[in-house]
Amino acid sequence: DPEIEEEEIVARDFMSILNKELEEDANMGTKAEWDYLTNLTNENLKRKMEISANISENLKKRWKEVTKFNWRNFVDPVLKRQFMLSSILGNSVLPKEELSRFEKDIAEMSRVYATAKICDFNDKSRCDLTLDPDIYNIFAKSKNEKELKHTWISWRDAVGPHIRHFYGDYVHLSNKIAHLNNFNSTDHMWLFNYEEFDIKSQFKTLWEQVKPLYQQMHAYIRYKLHQRYGDIVSERGPIPAHLLGNVWGQSWINLDEFKPFPKAPDQDITQNLKEQNYTVEKIFRTAEDFFISIGLSPMAKSFWKNSIFVKPKDRDFTCHASAWDFQNREDFRIKMCTSITEENFYTVHHEMGHIQYYMQYKNQPIHFRMGANPGFHEAVGDLISLSVGLVKIPFLPFSYLVDQWRWGVFSSKIPYEDYNCKWWDLREEFQGVEPPVARTEADFDPGSKYHIPSNTPYIRYFVSIILEFQFHRALCEKSGEYDPNDPQKPLHLCDIYQHKEALSDFRKMLEMGASKPWPEALHIATGQRFMDASALLEYFRPLQSWLEKQNRENEVHIGWDKSSK
Repeated sequence: DPEIEEEEIVARDFMSILNKELEEDANMGTKAEWDYLTNLTNENLKRKMEISANISENLKKRWKEVTKFNWRNFVDPVLKRQFMLSSILGNSVLPKEELSRFEKDIAEMSRVYATAKICDFNDKSRCDLTLDPDIYNIFAKSKNEKELKHTWISWRDAVGPHIRHFYGDYVHLSNKIAHLNNFNSTDHMWLFNYEEFDIKSQFKTLWEQVKPLYQQMHAYIRYKLHQRYGDIVSERGPIPAHLLGNVWGQSWINLDEFKPFPKAPDQDITQNLKEQNYTVEKIFRTAEDFFISIGLSPMAKSFWKNSIFVKPKDRDFTCHASAWDFQNREDFRIKMCTSITEENFYTVHHEMGHIQYYMQYKNQPIHFRMGANPGFHEAVGDLISLSVGLVKIPFLPFSYLVDQWRWGVFSSKIPYEDYNCKWWDLREEFQGVEPPVARTEADFDPGSKYHIPSNTPYIRYFVSIILEFQFHRALCEKSGEYDPNDPQKPLHLCDIYQHKEALSDFRKMLEMGASKPWPEALHIATGQRFMDASALLEYFRPLQSWLEKQNRENEVHIGWDKSSK
């Protein structure tokens, strides 16, 4: 059609200009966000809000221009895809005053979370304990049930009740954003980038695949905790959430004395790091070395100059680890309060994985500068930490349920007056955990998890665990380290370090960004077009067999009865 061809020529020029303008605005907005989160002052918040408002006005004007094109009939698939992604205006669709209120809700909730402090169990006069590192360290090291209960309750008291009223308004405005973008509710809008109408049922299928493995791990850990704490831990019920070595019970890595295969050589990575005189910078340099060894890129000088690796002592600072793309093809940073621990060692690799992805797709048009789907980004960095079973397996149900709760909230299936009750219903149903004390609707326990107040979708982390094992299996086959027909080369013993030749297709996938639907990107890297947990189950097959044997011998109940709390 000559008319469509002519319109495509005009549209291509328009999109070229639009990309440049969006880059400039994205860079300015990212700088303002960085400045605020690394120095939580009212002045920085005001500046961030002003810049955000200007960017939103610019986006609205450009979006109106986008809608004038008959882009659905375009022949050029790349151009059509850019317009498709440009057609979702996002938050900027709100009227100016409501957008300001929406952003203030998120900023205030995030500020409460970032600045919350609690009192020390052993010294009630000391009330300056922060989440990172103080509360993290208590859960990692303490075996005192009363101290753990005190800390668990205190953290939730310091955050949840102070943000609950903001959250109700945030949900209302978030759904208005979705409606104005032609989605039924926020959950539909959040899942748009998965580009599959049945994506929720796909997630459910993946969970059903991995559930038996989790149930075996849960039964084993509950048995061990019952031995330690007695009747505080029921032999058949959910596990009290404060006893799992983590603020949210999402990782059990600190229950190292219960680790499977106890006769295997002990690998205390935290101790090894300290004995080898690791500094924070050396951890980051080690992560860089891993990615270089598999054919990816070294960090730029600006990364080392502009990143913040250690918590500043002179200001309030958001410690939650994050990787940043400043959208100018050269400025990439990590913000983190790093300590010399095994968990931080993996986190550094994870965040640098994000940076690698940013650098590989930096030359794509701005609409394609993201993971093929949101889970791809999270999966890349986690290739280094596959083998940590006490992290990966417990995280599966937690990463699945967080957005189950939010989808229920956004779709009005979970009303405001049931927020906390339904949160614990889901924690019990999928994770088999319970609170250490009875909870009420005066509490707001979902708010104790960073991603809830910060408006960050979470199902991506569940997807990423599935994908990283798919990626790993494909890379291991290409490197010759794994052969499904050779018992001497099982998947769990594969090591891709220094195997550059295996990464050529993987690098192509990274360079694509979101320029193609995710099944095509996945096919390039793995030969599969669908998400599949079989690689994860194959990797952990020796562990699952061991757990099943232990649970049989100990006559342990698999599953859990209903909680009374």
